[in-house]
Amino acid sequence: MSSRHHDIADDLRHQITTGRIKPGERLPSEAGLADRYEVSTVTLRSALAVLQREGFVEKIHGKGNFVRRPLRKIMYVGGWGTLDPWTAAEAALRVTVRSTTVQAHGHLATLLKVPTGSSLTEFSCVSLAGGSPHGLARIYVPCDLTPGAVVDDESSGQEAVTRFAVLGPPPAAVRETVCARLPTPDEASALRIGSTVAVLAITRIATDSAGRVVEAALLVFPGDRVDAVFATHHVIDERQTQG
Repeated sequence: MSSRHHDIADDLRHQITTGRIKPGERLPSEAGLADRYEVSTVTLRSALAVLQREGFVEKIHGKGNFVRRPLRKIMYVGGWGTLDPWTAAEAALRVTVRSTTVQAHGHLATLLKVPTGSSLTEFSCVSLAGGSPHGLARIYVPCDLTPGAVVDDESSGQEAVTRFAVLGPPPAAVRETVCARLPTPDEASALRIGSTVAVLAITRIATDSAGRVVEAALLVFPGDRVDAVFATHHVIDERQTQG
């Protein structure tokens, strides 16, 4: 099976790169492709798995296998805590948002430094460009701090959510922890990527001047679809400049 499924992957890859199968086009059914290549569906799926790992094909649950459109990167600007508006606009980025109330347990309670069982507002966001998912965000805010504009669906609050930005007033400090890791099954499904494709995971904690955590955000981006930019500003000691 090993050489046969690579042969099939080579043939389909050639058809995609030469334009015989267009970006966004749905491939024939797995059963149909298996008949065409005279192989079992197991062998056919192994061939498709190769193309999925390489980024040529994406499988959409309940719809089939599609040729992936050329990837366009988005930019996450650290410190500001936002998707860069120019990059987002250029990529025709669209973000879907769902909000709900949850209780803080385990990791969430630790991140927000709140008692277990505390009420939080959770904003679940998915960014898409050209119909392909580019990032996930789960933003948690203590219920007593949840911006009314976001809940009321006013433009200013919704704009902040759809840019994965810090939702409330400008915080006194933002701490971001960044790591590369493999996606969870839910993340792989939502982002339509293989389980072996690395993601960039960012945990963002915003605190006010009193040190209270006002927001915790868990962001996940496919490693090949985002650039994360962190700018460091050198602070000059005014006492030295006056001496």
